[in-house]
Amino acid sequence: MTEFDAFLDKMRVNRADHLHSCFNALTIWVVFLLCLIGCTSNETPQIETKDNTIKSGDSRPVVCRLKWLYNTSVAGEIWAQESGIFKAQGLTVKLREGGPEQDAIKDLELGRAHFGVASADQVIRAAAKGADVVVLAQIFQVNPLQWIYAKDKRAIAKPQNLKGLCVGVTYGGNDESILSALLRMYKIRPDDLELYAVHYDFNPFWKGEVELWPVYRNTQGIILQEKMAQTGKYAGFFNPNTFGIRFVANSLITSKKVYNEQPQLVRVFTEAVLKGWKDAMDSELELKVAEAIHRLDPETPVSVIQQQLAETRALVVPESPEAIGTIDTKAWKQTADILITQGMISQEIDITSLLAGPPP
Repeated sequence: MTEFDAFLDKMRVNRADHLHSCFNALTIWVVFLLCLIGCTSNETPQIETKDNTIKSGDSRPVVCRLKWLYNTSVAGEIWAQESGIFKAQGLTVKLREGGPEQDAIKDLELGRAHFGVASADQVIRAAAKGADVVVLAQIFQVNPLQWIYAKDKRAIAKPQNLKGLCVGVTYGGNDESILSALLRMYKIRPDDLELYAVHYDFNPFWKGEVELWPVYRNTQGIILQEKMAQTGKYAGFFNPNTFGIRFVANSLITSKKVYNEQPQLVRVFTEAVLKGWKDAMDSELELKVAEAIHRLDPETPVSVIQQQLAETRALVVPESPEAIGTIDTKAWKQTADILITQGMISQEIDITSLLAGPPP
């Protein structure tokens, strides 16, 4: 089995005395349970002092729920942890992996996390249902969701070139929303192309039965591109962002409660995460960052992670490194419009109220 294949296939006496004894035993158990809860509940938000600074000595860990598993898409958070950026800011941080069964916004609402990472559609849909969540920074300036195809077999220079092709789509996923918006924008009818329901099996793409397959350009895209090269094929990528579809991806979020009650914590944590991303996107630190990610994602070779970091750089830092974390309000509004048009939310959302940024 090749390394790539391994990747594809990669989360129990008298009655009075008796009653008195029972009462004492019950009391002891209650005290024990209360102590146990106090010792294990490390999701409690950190306490700030009266002068609005963070206690570092006795404060419990700051919990951040990531959007997905440890990989290059959370390079900044990983580097902030592994390089000591969080520690230098007086923060003890617990990064928790995301995934299909984990929801950062739900964790924020239940008080199980102080911060989280979520895509714009998750934030907007949650806000439409009444969730009190705010956006602190936008990590990806360009959505990494693209479609890979065999460039040596066809040229796809514009959306109209999709006509007549079989395109993979994950129904209910971001790629379905993005593709639907693209077709609408360019007045392409859905029946002008064939849609294929994507699952975890890549064989339909390898066999040529599906000509375009949705991937995250900076992670899956790198690995599939390398696999195609091994068989003499050249990979091309169809990027909806190039054609005006600005559907916002990962952003750093928190609850309004944490934002309002612990502004110094929010400010310091946000600054540390953005510092982590700035360093992680520095080409001179590429190898060290790749090794740090590899320690948490051992199934992906360091050399592949380095390629992933180079591609991530183009998505996170399209202009100046100082722009890392910039919130693109227009792109957020377009994302909301797409969700409304597709019936995924039933009412307009005050986007600007969600885009709080770090406290002043």
